[in-house]
Amino acid sequence: MRELPGLNASDQASIEELRTYYLHFAQVEAAGVSARYAAWALGVAEDEAMLQRLLGLPPAKRQANLLFAAARLHDVEAAEWAEASAQIEARWTQIEATMLERATQTNEPGRIATLNLAFAQIQAQERAPLALIEVGASAGLCLYPDAWPVRYRRQDDADVLLAPAAGELCSAVELSCELHGLAAPQALPQVGHRAGIDLNPLDVTAPQDLRWLEALIWPGMEHRIPRISAGAALVAESPPILHAGDLNERLAEVLDQVPAGMTPVVFHTAVLAYLSREDRLRFREQAEASGARWVSNEGLHVVEGIGEQLPLENDSESGFVLSLDGEPIARTAPHGQSARALRQ
Repeated sequence: MRELPGLNASDQASIEELRTYYLHFAQVEAAGVSARYAAWALGVAEDEAMLQRLLGLPPAKRQANLLFAAARLHDVEAAEWAEASAQIEARWTQIEATMLERATQTNEPGRIATLNLAFAQIQAQERAPLALIEVGASAGLCLYPDAWPVRYRRQDDADVLLAPAAGELCSAVELSCELHGLAAPQALPQVGHRAGIDLNPLDVTAPQDLRWLEALIWPGMEHRIPRISAGAALVAESPPILHAGDLNERLAEVLDQVPAGMTPVVFHTAVLAYLSREDRLRFREQAEASGARWVSNEGLHVVEGIGEQLPLENDSESGFVLSLDGEPIARTAPHGQSARALRQ
């Protein structure tokens, strides 16, 4: 996932920047994952009228995931862009209103499988239970790494299945992650506190919020829908503390609420790309100065200083770089389905 285009003007440079963003989404993000979204993104890149419509929105609202999810929420499901474009144009007033109201809040519990690679390292070093704070938490579904059975697969070794103990909080759905050149964690982390920060926290017990989360799942990836349902059940059984507000404004306050005797862990996935460079730098400074452990799972060049450590990695591969306290650990797939060792 790459940084969003940020030019505010409506000139040709802004058009070209947005076109490049949608081409990258088609050729890297959606390619081989969602044929419909790859076709739609390519179509947007070649559609001058749609690019102009998008330039009429604030920069953070021009992203592909938001446009496509809003379109599908309003029943645009055509496979080909020519037909989808006509439907979007006819329903643009409603779609635009949804894009302005909503945000991309993909809450994919599958990412827990790769986040566990970092959580396991922290748990091995810090014996106390983890106090998890997720920034950009959406509905908080990724705050339960101790409650999801995870099957780690390696080509040259037997599967490793980690599962909660009998009687513990436990998801009805098992996650799966393929590892390449990496060892599986030895155990699920211990979690004693769950909190999240989001501009607009979602409530998975509210039908409209649950429907929005499902609309954010890409066509061709419907296998992810049961994870949303299972995650919603965990939230209903043991709700996290979700704080509404800007992550930079509320982080210190939320960290102050961590119970004594626990290890605070601030983490995020596919969140910082939506912030300005200045806000990303401010967040990193706060995270590093807080004394908390910091787990980042973002695009290669989203967090300044991460990509610079990895000259053999490049943006042609979809997914994220998982890092712990600013040190890269692994390259991870967008929805936690795999992780590989970094190219050194």
